[in-house]
Amino acid sequence: MEADRIIRDEHRSLSAVLHGMQYLVHDIRDNGTAPDFAVFEAMVHYIDAFPEQFHHPKEDRYLFRRLRMRAPSAAPLLDRLESEHRTGATLIRSLEQSLARYKHGGAAEFARFAADVEAYLDHHWRHMRAEEDEVLPLARTHLTPEDWQEIDAAFVGHTDPMLGAHARSSYQALFSRIVNLAPPPIGVGPAR
Repeated sequence: MEADRIIRDEHRSLSAVLHGMQYLVHDIRDNGTAPDFAVFEAMVHYIDAFPEQFHHPKEDRYLFRRLRMRAPSAAPLLDRLESEHRTGATLIRSLEQSLARYKHGGAAEFARFAADVEAYLDHHWRHMRAEEDEVLPLARTHLTPEDWQEIDAAFVGHTDPMLGAHARSSYQALFSRIVNLAPPPIGVGPAR
């Protein structure tokens, strides 16, 4: 059940980026700090590239599919979570657009960007909580060792023909870039 640990670890990495984004938005709003668009762009890129295009499809294709086979009563929950995956993709497009408007339109666009950040955060944290509190316990109860072998192979190898043989290293590099760009206390970049 290595995939269980990997999913939780990936949720923690995503949560770190989301918390960092929230911190920066609050710092701008509460303290008048100048926005660092390079950090925001790296964060939005990570959110789009990793969970929306890589992590969620693997959950749908491997974990949710196997769980549907073994626990048919979980279908409404899985339907909702798959729908939330699609909603997340729409929300990240809105976030990308509002970030671009904020970058090019200035302070007048900040409120919209901040609202889109909060909408994405709220959506994603509720979603991750449901996966960890509902789906993973069901999976541990209902999936067979053979099911876990297939799921583990997908998550451990993180190989995907669309993304390259070892996509995990490129996402780790992007996460490291965010940490190096972001100011303390969320990263190790230059203090403001």
